[in-house]
Amino acid sequence: MHSTQRGIRCSRAARTLGAVALMLWLTGISARAQQAGLAPTPPMGWSTWNHFKHDISDALVRQQADALVASGMRDAGYVYVNIDGGWEGYRDAQGVLHPNKNFPDMKALGDYIHSKGLKFGMYTGPGPQTCAGAPASYGHVAQDAKMFASWGVDYVKYDLCSFRKIMQQQSGGNQARADQIMRDAYAQMHQAILATGRPMVFSMCQYGWAKVWKWGPSVGGNLWRTTGDISDSYARMSSIGFRQAGLARYAGPGHWNDPDILEVGNGGMTLDEQRTHFSLWAIAAAPLIAGNDVVHMTPETRGILLNKAVIAIDQDPLERAGDRVSAEGPLEVWKRPLVHGDMAVALFNRSDAPQFMTVDLARLGWHGAAQAKDLWNPHTFSIAQTYTTVVPVHGVVLLRLSRPTTGSNAATIE
Repeated sequence: MHSTQRGIRCSRAARTLGAVALMLWLTGISARAQQAGLAPTPPMGWSTWNHFKHDISDALVRQQADALVASGMRDAGYVYVNIDGGWEGYRDAQGVLHPNKNFPDMKALGDYIHSKGLKFGMYTGPGPQTCAGAPASYGHVAQDAKMFASWGVDYVKYDLCSFRKIMQQQSGGNQARADQIMRDAYAQMHQAILATGRPMVFSMCQYGWAKVWKWGPSVGGNLWRTTGDISDSYARMSSIGFRQAGLARYAGPGHWNDPDILEVGNGGMTLDEQRTHFSLWAIAAAPLIAGNDVVHMTPETRGILLNKAVIAIDQDPLERAGDRVSAEGPLEVWKRPLVHGDMAVALFNRSDAPQFMTVDLARLGWHGAAQAKDLWNPHTFSIAQTYTTVVPVHGVVLLRLSRPTTGSNAATIE
């Protein structure tokens, strides 16, 4: 009798554990399913944050959306229009989060963005407040996800911010527990997004804590910040960008390493530094989210953001990120495998003086000769074994290597 009861209890426990395991398995499938259909290549678009911070409005976003179309950026792939912090107003007694007076009708704004052939992105976080103290989604995750879906949102940036205090309070100072609380918070918003039935790219912003690149896909992340915030200086940009070394294996269709929004066109870097910025993001297969004033772009800014050959490196359909090959003092060589057996090679000079740098095909793992195209100073030439060139201060030489074609007229470099 007792043996039978124990058997029944064991059977029930097994069924319960099986149900839990099935639920977790299905959750994993749902995360992978969303990722497979969203962000097959690194997302491209524009964000309000870097240039405008909180000085934003419905009118400004519409102007920038118009400029994305008129400038050719939309057709080059910059399709997401992402409203970062600064849109929030107040949460009412029913828990509804209302935009501030600068955004009178978010649904209408989303419709306008969509009418331009663009996609609509929004910002919130798992804590009670955003980093600026505005209302965020703590205690209202499902409600906010439904609200975003009703507005036609296509992209959600989820910024850790004040949730760090929740993690500290609930973990009692145990770091492993705090990390799990953080992972659970991101999984919760992912599930809430799935429950709406509307596909939304899920952008995780938690500054690379707990090596997010190792677990981001399991909680539904389509991209995740790998570092703290960028700023418009070569020192900060390069610190963040070159820290992407070693992360290539964690990137792929539907899940990308994100070193933050682009600072191209914001005035804090030289032309060569901005080319380094854009090239490094492209080699690393990073999202290309412009952060400048698109309405008032200089020809130099257009020349960087609309360089189709460099964009093609970032968006390459082989969908494999690049990584560092070598670093000798301030001189770094990176490579990225591309479709059709091509290869992108970047020579970065992080020093304060021009430097000679050499491409050695054997060290790159390239067998035989190569036809090379310089993507910033467009010309094509052949490399038999090595190629030496001068790389400017804080600059880059970015090449696309391919197999030589029969009858090529390119100059041969021994």
